Amino acid sequence: MSGPLLVDAHQHLWDLSVRDQDWITGPALAPLRRTFAEDDLRAETDAAGVTATVLVQTVTVAEETPEMLAVAHGSGTVAGVVGWTDLTAPGVADALAVLVRLPGGDRLVGIRHQVQSEPDPEWLLRRDVGRGLAVVAEAGLVHELVILPHQLPAAVSAAAALPELTFVLDHAAKPPVASGELEPWAAGLRAFAALPNTVCKLSGLVTEADWRTWTVADLRPYADVLLDAFGPYRLMFGSDWPVCTLAAPYGRVLATARLLTGALSPSEQAAVFGGTAVDTYGLTPPGA
Repeated sequence: MSGPLLVDAHQHLWDLSVRDQDWITGPALAPLRRTFAEDDLRAETDAAGVTATVLVQTVTVAEETPEMLAVAHGSGTVAGVVGWTDLTAPGVADALAVLVRLPGGDRLVGIRHQVQSEPDPEWLLRRDVGRGLAVVAEAGLVHELVILPHQLPAAVSAAAALPELTFVLDHAAKPPVASGELEPWAAGLRAFAALPNTVCKLSGLVTEADWRTWTVADLRPYADVLLDAFGPYRLMFGSDWPVCTLAAPYGRVLATARLLTGALSPSEQAAVFGGTAVDTYGLTPPGA
């Protein structure tokens, strides 16, 4: 493989001619109401020197995961897929077995559920969810968490109950960057990071800030908490493209992440921008 390893551990694709993205509502999100294909992504990642990406689910629809695996199967960039399956279903093990046998199934690295949309703040602690998470662990996959700050205590309990499962926290649990408040988010984040089977993405901060006026200084207190709590070897860069484009183009998101981690040593930066993702997901970047 030529060039340094650079992994974008969080990006999305969707085709509105195949399926609506019903979360894209209102004028603020209107720029996202179009199809984003792999060619669009490649235009951004090639320009940025990205080696590999992880494609992450967007909707709670079983059909989306096989579609993402098919993209990965024919892709020169997508090295991993975080899909969805119903964790509460009694047949979750069978469902995962089917997915890994599909074209691209070897690139299934994790399962995510839109926990942020669940009205029960302790959804992760339900017995049927716990059974499903145990099956995810048995399958050698990670569980990807998309949650809000008030759901961090349940995430801590779930991760503590399943030490054999790696929990990957998306977007740092969406801290209130726009308001500038650190607590109680930081305390919950540190409690989660104290568990050895947890990893976090340096992602999504720009869209939690004021989209029009944010600066690197606005994000730095939150990034500093992440670096202190997880360290560089359990932290990985993710662009959250194309959602990030609401607040910044791809290149600015990557440049901002570089600035936020600028005090790290070269080996520590290499972890955040590639090594942690490879280790966490067991990625084999295309071309490696």
